[in-house]
Amino acid sequence: MTLPYLEPLTLKEPAGLTIPEPPRRGEEGGEPCFPCAPDARDHAIWADDLWSLHNPGQTGLAGSVWLTSRAHFDSFADMPEEYAATLGAVAGKVERAVSSLGDVGRVHVYRWGEGGAHFHLWFVPRPLGRLDMAGPFLPVWEDAQPLVAKDEIEAVGQKIAAAMDA
Repeated sequence: MTLPYLEPLTLKEPAGLTIPEPPRRGEEGGEPCFPCAPDARDHAIWADDLWSLHNPGQTGLAGSVWLTSRAHFDSFADMPEEYAATLGAVAGKVERAVSSLGDVGRVHVYRWGEGGAHFHLWFVPRPLGRLDMAGPFLPVWEDAQPLVAKDEIEAVGQKIAAAMDA
């Protein structure tokens, strides 16, 4: 596991505290919640009654997708039981669909919750053989890669959607 930077890296001082923290998308005073928008399902590459799967706006790793709940809740802590009962099966299905693209070493799953207050998980493929990208720094590597063209993101998303329906 490595970072996509040459040494020597220097540690910087942490930023000062920001309290109260600013509202996230979907919180009172924040920007609107994208997954709650009336046309959000139109932007999904796959959906069922509880979950929808989306391509990212931009990425350095083709095959990255995000899964979100159809209902508005923020985290595992306030996830309704019907969602908790299906999340494992749906996440496994997404992982298999991303893995089916080929040349995928592993599929990483992330939940940060920093940008929006609507539950969502990121599925990010680590390219086969790219052991330097293994581990928790894959998102840093993703950001350091050249951006994938929008038409390629959409084409790969359609392959993932087809695998979800298979």
